Amino acid sequence: MKRILLSLLTTMCLLASLACNNAGGGDKVRVGVFMSLTGSTANFGISSTNGIKLAADEVNAAGGINGKQVEILIQDDRSDASEAATIVTKFVTQDQVHAILGEVASSRSIAAAPIAQNAKIPMLTPSSTNPEVTRKGDFIFRSCFIDPVQGAAIAQFAARTLGAKRAAIMVDRKNDYSTGLEKVISATFTKMGGQMVGTQSYQEGDQDFNAQLTSLKGSNPEVIFVPGYYNDVGLIAKQARDKGITVPLVGGDGWDSAQLYAIGGTALIGSYFTNHYSPFDTDPKVQKFVTDYKARYGAVPDALAATAYDAAHIMFDAIKRSKSLSGTDIRDALAATKEFPGVTGKVTFNENRDAVKPIVVIEIKDGGTYAVRERVNVEGAALASTAPVAPTTAPPAAASSPTKK
Repeated sequence: MKRILLSLLTTMCLLASLACNNAGGGDKVRVGVFMSLTGSTANFGISSTNGIKLAADEVNAAGGINGKQVEILIQDDRSDASEAATIVTKFVTQDQVHAILGEVASSRSIAAAPIAQNAKIPMLTPSSTNPEVTRKGDFIFRSCFIDPVQGAAIAQFAARTLGAKRAAIMVDRKNDYSTGLEKVISATFTKMGGQMVGTQSYQEGDQDFNAQLTSLKGSNPEVIFVPGYYNDVGLIAKQARDKGITVPLVGGDGWDSAQLYAIGGTALIGSYFTNHYSPFDTDPKVQKFVTDYKARYGAVPDALAATAYDAAHIMFDAIKRSKSLSGTDIRDALAATKEFPGVTGKVTFNENRDAVKPIVVIEIKDGGTYAVRERVNVEGAALASTAPVAPTTAPPAAASSPTKK
């Protein structure tokens, strides 16, 4: 009888301990990660996931978050918005995650955000730049700049730094990223006294841009905006130079890929694109990240790796500062983030839960080397002032993944 009573007492203690652990979130901080590890944008998701894993391992090696180890639950959404929604539903109903990181593509973040919002689980996207993402609710955050800010920075750089008065633009009408940037670039450039003298359309995957470029050449622009992705941009640059168009091409973070120069080659020299960070930045924090990432993954980290690495650390920092592991408390801690020292710059969340942070302007130079031409500080979608910095050159990144959306 004594043994039975002792056994029952032990069982009751174990159950009580388990209940206490569950109430406090157990011995783990569970963070769901949904990314495209296969499918059309697999390179995007793989690079981002690598950055998140590196950040999680750093935190765990330092003792975790308030004594709890971080457990990241990584799921492949196969580059599909409906699959992203299914995964996030599982995160909140079965896995009982405390927070969510993802996605790269805005369309997939938009599909998943309402689910996280309804469950009151904070979700932080590292690189979805469409403004609609954080409009899905007050539990949805982003740690990258939004497209209107990027578009304003692109136009401002062309007008102020390049001194352009006449500009043309090539836009992918089937892509929200491209059309969104087009609107802001055109409006900002015009507001700054410039004139948009030509607009031509294309579709991602097109191989022949000669008709559009012939038309743009006739309008005599001083700069051509190409807010698209690296694979199209490389071909556009080659065909533009073949037609005798020598003016700079200027675009956004969709250019960010080692494959850009492989496709466009010397036709890209003297062109520029905005990005979230540069691996050539001499900031010790950036260089440590680059060194650690290269040692682990054998490649120079691209912008996606950097934004995801920052997003993970921002989330972990908020959880550490949170009153509890409840979604609401973590959300409040995230919203209070100010001047977080990330490798992509100091991050502060504004009232819309969008990041206020610098934008880097990168120049493509001879031999495929990159130079940091300027850093643009932005706030909201307002025009920012630019501060020129001394160019530093380095070999192009070896990573193969561009950015997103």
